Amino acid sequence: MSEVIFAYIIHSDGNLDDTSLEMVTAAKKISPNASLTALVFGSGQTLDPVCQQLYAAYQEIWKIDDPALAYPNAELIRPLMVRILPENSIVLVPHEHFGMDLSPGLSVKLDVAYLPDAVDIQGVENGRLIAVREEYNGQVSTHVACDISRGAVITIRPGAFHADEAGQAHGQVVDKTEEALAGGPPEQSRRFIELVQAEVGDVDITRSDVLVSVGRGIEDEENLEIVSELANAIGADLSCSRPIVDAKWMEKSRQVGTSGQTVKPKVYLALGISGSFQHMGGVKGAPFIVAVNKNPKAPIFQLADVGVVANIMEFVPKLTEKIKEAK
Repeated sequence: MSEVIFAYIIHSDGNLDDTSLEMVTAAKKISPNASLTALVFGSGQTLDPVCQQLYAAYQEIWKIDDPALAYPNAELIRPLMVRILPENSIVLVPHEHFGMDLSPGLSVKLDVAYLPDAVDIQGVENGRLIAVREEYNGQVSTHVACDISRGAVITIRPGAFHADEAGQAHGQVVDKTEEALAGGPPEQSRRFIELVQAEVGDVDITRSDVLVSVGRGIEDEENLEIVSELANAIGADLSCSRPIVDAKWMEKSRQVGTSGQTVKPKVYLALGISGSFQHMGGVKGAPFIVAVNKNPKAPIFQLADVGVVANIMEFVPKLTEKIKEAK
């Protein structure tokens, strides 16, 4: 197995994605003594602040700086990674839109194993990585064995691993731009045109400190009033999962998830939400999560700090009443 584990770093406007430290935790579960190298692709002055933020977590930060990389394009970045990565590399990539685009083809080009959407890592036995994945929308957890003796590309589910805050590394930046572009820029059939920001509704949930989020467990549009009353009682903003938006019960600007808004609250109260990775992928910043769901096997309970197995239609009114009494 490689003595170096590489991690693809997601960043925007000079700011790191939370997954940059979550992958450190995942890497240490694979090999506690492995050296960690961050792969940072981008363009311009925003790259240096990103690299500086990685000093404490990674031994080396490989920087690839080119105007064509201003917006991440898997078709362009994949061949550049193949040029700079050594044989038998283990590469961690966040399991989100870009990671799902990049990783399968990268494993093919590197001729290594591919393990998608790992939510936990049990360790390595005889060159075989034992990882945990979820099937059937999180209803079943499976243990899978993956031969990583010749390398692997592993996608890590955002939020599944706690961010490593140890900060004991003393990283150095290595500019790999010349090596990556030595063969000329790769051909690409697609190009970035523009970034369209999601519309902000009457409330910008991306700035909310406390969110009460409701899912399909609410059963009927009329029942939203019950949840709204709870949100008002605790001074929270109301958000939702995708099924509520699809049913047109709430506006798109209130949706949390990979196809909705990315939020960073301090407290996240999830009511009747199963906790699929599409939804939880939009919850960043390691908030205090309280989950209420009548299904004791709901995936949300694996991430929650406090879990309550109950019907939200019965539990929420009682919780609201108690909060009002306490006030």
